[in-house]
Amino acid sequence: MTRRGLVLHPDRLFPADPAARAIARRLFAEVEHLPIVSPHGHCDPRWWADDRPFADPASLIVTGDHYLLRMLYSHGVPLERLGLRRRDGGTEGGEGGDGDRVGRPPVADPREVWRTFASHYHQFRATPSRLWLDHALVDVLGVDVVPSEDTADQTYDHIADRLAAPDCRPRALFDRFGIEFLATTESPLDDLAAHRAIRASGWTGNVVTAYRPDAVVDPDAPAFVANLDALAEVTGCDTTTWPGYLDAHVARRRVFAAHGATSTDHGHPTAATADLEPREAAALFARVRSGAHTPADAEQFRGQMLTEMVRMSLDDGLVAQLHPGSWRNHNPRLHRRFGPDVGADIPTRIDYVGGLKPLLDRFGNEPGLTLVLFTLDETTYSRELAPLAGHYPLVKLGSPWWFNDSVEGLRRFRTQTTETAGFANTVGFTDDTRALLSIPARHDVARRVDCGYLAGLVAEHRLDEDDAVDIAVDLAYRLARSSYRVDDSRFTATAPGAAAPGSPSAPSTEATPGPSSATPSGDG
Repeated sequence: MTRRGLVLHPDRLFPADPAARAIARRLFAEVEHLPIVSPHGHCDPRWWADDRPFADPASLIVTGDHYLLRMLYSHGVPLERLGLRRRDGGTEGGEGGDGDRVGRPPVADPREVWRTFASHYHQFRATPSRLWLDHALVDVLGVDVVPSEDTADQTYDHIADRLAAPDCRPRALFDRFGIEFLATTESPLDDLAAHRAIRASGWTGNVVTAYRPDAVVDPDAPAFVANLDALAEVTGCDTTTWPGYLDAHVARRRVFAAHGATSTDHGHPTAATADLEPREAAALFARVRSGAHTPADAEQFRGQMLTEMVRMSLDDGLVAQLHPGSWRNHNPRLHRRFGPDVGADIPTRIDYVGGLKPLLDRFGNEPGLTLVLFTLDETTYSRELAPLAGHYPLVKLGSPWWFNDSVEGLRRFRTQTTETAGFANTVGFTDDTRALLSIPARHDVARRVDCGYLAGLVAEHRLDEDDAVDIAVDLAYRLARSSYRVDDSRFTATAPGAAAPGSPSAPSTEATPGPSSATPSGDG
């Protein structure tokens, strides 16, 4: 039986050149233990509201991680064996068809899920997932052997025991990780009860929300018209009219800001924007509200709403984020069976220069506004994104996202954007994850890669080492705090069941659908 030791090398990800490596070590020593600022992510706020032990290793580490699901599925592992339950309640489909295989249970138990995962652990070699997993297993959970078919039960039992310990509960992990600020992501239709429960509990962890309006701004969203009706119920605004619909957003944004939100987030298919005259915008809204719209109307409406969201930021100060370019649910068979977030989202090409032109014409020169741009299309780094951020006061560059949140992706970002946009036109590192245990791992990787990049500049005498230390602290900590206005978080504690500050009334808040209606699809 083979049991290879699992260790984290202290020089991992640093340059191979000895001189540059020595500089990287010194830089990393300045940032390694800085607090974590996580201003955009998809963790469940109920973890900290309830502070219950996590159920088991499989559901915490495997079943909800779409990075792992996509890789394992590519190697022929059915998603039922990874703990996913089919929407239709059926059992696993046969190869090449949608029929059920008689006698096989619909979902594997957690230990079987872990055995399947452990037996495929080698397939994550040299991927970002392997870096994050190794870090979580060693540094957080104390695992000292590589997961494999032979060690599956051993590692499962060890992790299960650790998860039952007080220092592995959600609030304890938050404190252990040194998280100073963490934003989750909720829909305007979320009642934000979990966030109120966190504050009412007396726990001091700074977990806030962020405004993700996709469900009520994207005509292609499931149940879009019903969502507009729900938005009317929540706010008391008439969402059958264009002015009333905009008022509803203003009202909900006010409530989110009162719950600590410093940002909005928009997961549009493209970076298209629009700036229509009010009469044209009202007519467009009427078409999408009635369902009598074309695909071009849907695209224009999403673009108009991004412009409207930035306009609203003039009043409430929320930082806007755009995460475009993911073809969601590209595999229709898996989407029919399991729904979203199962690893079937694929990047697409994006036009930022042309797409953002209407918005930039109106707001690009506003120094008091911030639009953070993310991309899955790396070809735009030096051609479009860096020049836009290097010119317009409005624009900042988000960190490498999703498929690009990797060692080489982080390096490419720095080499292709720094000379044109500099460092201060970026927003530091954003982990953008729903996997809690990966948060310190992702920040560790980003800090190591950035220190390696800066060490190279110092070794080439393009940067003074004192300046490199200052920049390293910016990239690891200060830029995220300042860009996302962490010090402006305006959360006011509200007792459970009471109306949140800025809410139209207590009854309308209580009528809001719960968190299950609010979780965005995929990363970003």
